[in-house]
Amino acid sequence: MAAARAMGAAIAGRGLALVYGGAKVGLMGGMADAALAAGGKVFGVMPEALMDKEIAHTGLTRLDVVPSMHERKARMAEMADGFVALPGGVGTMEEIFEIWTWGQLGFHAKPAGFLNVLGYFDHLKAFVDHAVGEAFLKAPHRDMLIFRSDVGEMLDGLAVYKPPVVEKWIGRQEL
Repeated sequence: MAAARAMGAAIAGRGLALVYGGAKVGLMGGMADAALAAGGKVFGVMPEALMDKEIAHTGLTRLDVVPSMHERKARMAEMADGFVALPGGVGTMEEIFEIWTWGQLGFHAKPAGFLNVLGYFDHLKAFVDHAVGEAFLKAPHRDMLIFRSDVGEMLDGLAVYKPPVVEKWIGRQEL
């Protein structure tokens, strides 16, 4: 939770806004609370189905309620200038990998990163490097991901990110 709170405070401290899923619970709820406490703007996007579970954060700058998870991800992607995954489970992985895929396909040119708290993402980073080594992933696509363990270094990395210029698809000559 400390890293999530530090990230929220740092985002606000840099005059940035936080866009997230809108919950009052978990790491992201803690991040939102810290950003708000530091005077930041926090925007949440929550699907109707989760509103029924009464987990929505009521103190946000704005909370958008959307019909589905698909709409939630699309809205968050539209609103955000960059993306950071904190330690999490299936939902976290699905969301950040979809953002990475969209970047790889050229749908956006925004940075995506993993805040590697206490080495949580070490094995994921090794897996991605392995995929490059096995030629299932191009190195420039791997380099689209930012892995940092320090909040300040993560935000610095997002700020200077330049998307690679590389073709996604394999040409016939590469078969």
